[in-house]
Amino acid sequence: MIASLPLCFDGPMQSWGIRSRGIIRDTMPEPTKSGVVGLMAAAMGIDRDDDAALAELARLRLAVRVDREGVMERDYHTAQNVPTTQGTGHRTVVSERYYLADALFLVVLEGEESMLDRVAAAVRNPHWPLSFGRKAYVPARPLLEPGGGPEPEPAEEILKRHQWLVRRDTPAEPLRTVVECPPGTPGAEVRYDQPVSFRANDRRFAARAVRIGEVVLTGEGAGRCS
Repeated sequence: MIASLPLCFDGPMQSWGIRSRGIIRDTMPEPTKSGVVGLMAAAMGIDRDDDAALAELARLRLAVRVDREGVMERDYHTAQNVPTTQGTGHRTVVSERYYLADALFLVVLEGEESMLDRVAAAVRNPHWPLSFGRKAYVPARPLLEPGGGPEPEPAEEILKRHQWLVRRDTPAEPLRTVVECPPGTPGAEVRYDQPVSFRANDRRFAARAVRIGEVVLTGEGAGRCS
């Protein structure tokens, strides 16, 4: 049976890199598929070398609603005594690491209810500490609301009806959405964040399609994540 699991991603700092190479570490303006799968794998205690278990997680469909757009910030990072590539000495490496400040997302995973039950149980009692892209970027509140779990609806319906996760002054403000969709869907764009392997020396990602849209919520009040 297909169901959807709504999760609350709230943190003072979040980083969702998709093209991070060398000294520049970027972030997308919303959670990536690879980042969400990695977070769920940490909750479930799945090792990064377990390709089969990661593939099962990666089959879940991802939808995101941006309840509060984050402010992109840059962290000027310096690492000293880094070995040179020749191994003959050490050097200082300066890097620029981008992150989102004060962002808030409704993240919805869609798939088989039995699989989502396992994910929800792990989120309630995670095997490893959870973080939003970097170890220091910890959640500000629980990802799963008290008593929450899979709901028998498509992800798009959850995005439309789930209450705001933060109180707003404007009751009909549109919220941006990013929803995974089949390749070739009109208006879709390609993201290269579908995880294939998280192995330390063999990190690989494939393409997936997403559709950018918006929903307008007319109800007032705070959301149910607490």
